[in-house]
Amino acid sequence: MKNNLSSKINLSYIDIQYYHPEDNYELAKVTRMEKIDTELFIEEKLGSIMIANEISKLIHFKQQKGEICVLGLTNGKSMMTIYSELIRQHKEESLDFQNVHIVLLYEFYPLTSKNLGCFAQLNELFFKHINIPFENLHSPYDIESKQSIFEMCRNYDSLIEQLNGIDLQLIGIGKSGNIGYNESGSLSTTKTRLIMLDSNSRNDASKLFGNISNVPPSAISQGIATILKSKKIILIAWGEHKSDVLKDSIEGPITEINPASYLQLHQDTKVIADLNAAIKLTRISKPWLVGSCVWNEKLIRKAIVWLSLKTNKPILKLTDKDYIENGLNDLLVSFDTAYNINIKVFNDLQKTITGWPGGKPDADDSNRPERAIPYPKTVLIFSPHPDDDVISMGGTLKRLIDQKHQVHIAYQTSGNIAVSDEEVTRYLKFMMGYHQIFDSNNEKIMDDLHHFLNHIKLNYQDKNKDNRDILQIKTLIRKCEASLACSYLGAHSQNLHFLNLPFYETGTIKKNPIGNEDFKKIYDLICELKPDQIYVAGDLGDPHGTHKVCLDAILNVIDELKHEEWMANCRIWMYRGAWLEWEIELIDMAVPLSPDELKTKRNAILRHHSQMEGAPFLGNDERLFWQRAEDRNHSTANLYTKLGLASYEAIEAFVRYYPI
Repeated sequence: MKNNLSSKINLSYIDIQYYHPEDNYELAKVTRMEKIDTELFIEEKLGSIMIANEISKLIHFKQQKGEICVLGLTNGKSMMTIYSELIRQHKEESLDFQNVHIVLLYEFYPLTSKNLGCFAQLNELFFKHINIPFENLHSPYDIESKQSIFEMCRNYDSLIEQLNGIDLQLIGIGKSGNIGYNESGSLSTTKTRLIMLDSNSRNDASKLFGNISNVPPSAISQGIATILKSKKIILIAWGEHKSDVLKDSIEGPITEINPASYLQLHQDTKVIADLNAAIKLTRISKPWLVGSCVWNEKLIRKAIVWLSLKTNKPILKLTDKDYIENGLNDLLVSFDTAYNINIKVFNDLQKTITGWPGGKPDADDSNRPERAIPYPKTVLIFSPHPDDDVISMGGTLKRLIDQKHQVHIAYQTSGNIAVSDEEVTRYLKFMMGYHQIFDSNNEKIMDDLHHFLNHIKLNYQDKNKDNRDILQIKTLIRKCEASLACSYLGAHSQNLHFLNLPFYETGTIKKNPIGNEDFKKIYDLICELKPDQIYVAGDLGDPHGTHKVCLDAILNVIDELKHEEWMANCRIWMYRGAWLEWEIELIDMAVPLSPDELKTKRNAILRHHSQMEGAPFLGNDERLFWQRAEDRNHSTANLYTKLGLASYEAIEAFVRYYPI
């Protein structure tokens, strides 16, 4: 099966000249807004291999000169593929790390155990698999040391100087532009120091420590000045959730509000990013501002929507002057007049709006997003977690059911780690009360319930991992909530499919690689139903990664089946979840919701009681899931209104996926 097909979705509407120009002259043109050398890759793996190759070349070069090679490294999901490739080169190509010294970018403080933190993770995933001498591994935090924090920080800067500086520093970028743990407000003169972590940083670190309550309150991090002394710096960004801060760092002003912007001061910094992370860069998002464009339907719509919002005019009121003054002369020449462009884009957007997401029977469907026949359709909705269906497309789901389609919902993962121990305790105490009233003689049940409660109360050593019994209870809670929400919307219980894909069932935030057993469950269900419509979560901005894994699994199966006759007649629609909405130029189907329908959607989301305020992965956004969903649906509707189209209470948006 093909891997990582989700990374290629953007290729259908981004011309190659903007991310891979044919020569340096074209590169200079399209990157003229960028203040840091930036190289873009179609997918994370290709960029990671390039970085690993650059590291191995540096190691070989230093070996030939008889010198040590000093690498500044950090942990985090962005780095893992790089380290995997270096391990492969060590094992298969004899890459030697004997002359390498590694200095960590940061370490959490205080740590209760050597088995926790940045060094521990890197040791497990990287150091123990290569032949680097243990004494060549350096951390800013010596857990055995009795010296003061300030002395540790001074000694770390001195150590880096004794090693003749860092030859190559790898860094990621945080949501607020933090590099290392230099967060907003950090000055360019700062050296290695103790930093109190903000809520964004602690939430990101919860992936390493199991939940946010286990994350230490601070970290010892190289300062901005320490980082900028590195001879070469590579900043790495994968994923759409990094797109806003990456654009600000590369194209925006140098400011302490965004510490990554200080990298503009460094003489040898390179940014390596995938297309998803680069989606907001001017050359990708507004290419008409950096040169002539190869215009296609999506790009024309993007430009006119941008112009309408910039001038604060509905599309049909845009004038020739508006086009000329905002760099869209060549588009104006192609269409002769502003009116011709305006009416085309207005009509294109108007055609995306439909109250019949499954197609309207006995109607002319030539200007509708979906076909009138077959009717009723067999519809298969994939939901990565047990609540993504109602959060992302609850109104559309209700429409499909009310319009008599055969709606099936497949929950790909159990979502069990997102259930708090407090929620489990609530259910266990209810069950104990129930058995005391109706089945008090069943000592086995009561003993089991007491055992589960004691297990949760005990301060057991591995706080990051539940035992299998507790996980099964958490899985059952999520399953019951999903069933209740779907029943409220009118879905049949026999049409709910709980796949519990094995890759997810580790009991920890870290998941297993997706494999054949996962693919088979999806493959068998699609083949059994032979649906006319498939809905999938297209959340490339999901910060936890599960949505992307689930999407890739479905797209891989679809790729295997795309030549089947029945599959050729199946349309695939991508929705988005709690983090981002589709850009309007990409929307192929917009389903409007009335105030009452939006309220029904909210009530369905509220059936997922365990995912309200107690959900551990809400992040720094304090809105609850139903609030995020409503705000996003309101915003989409308001955008259509601003462009001069009909005014709706809310809109759920979908993009059609065409198998590659």
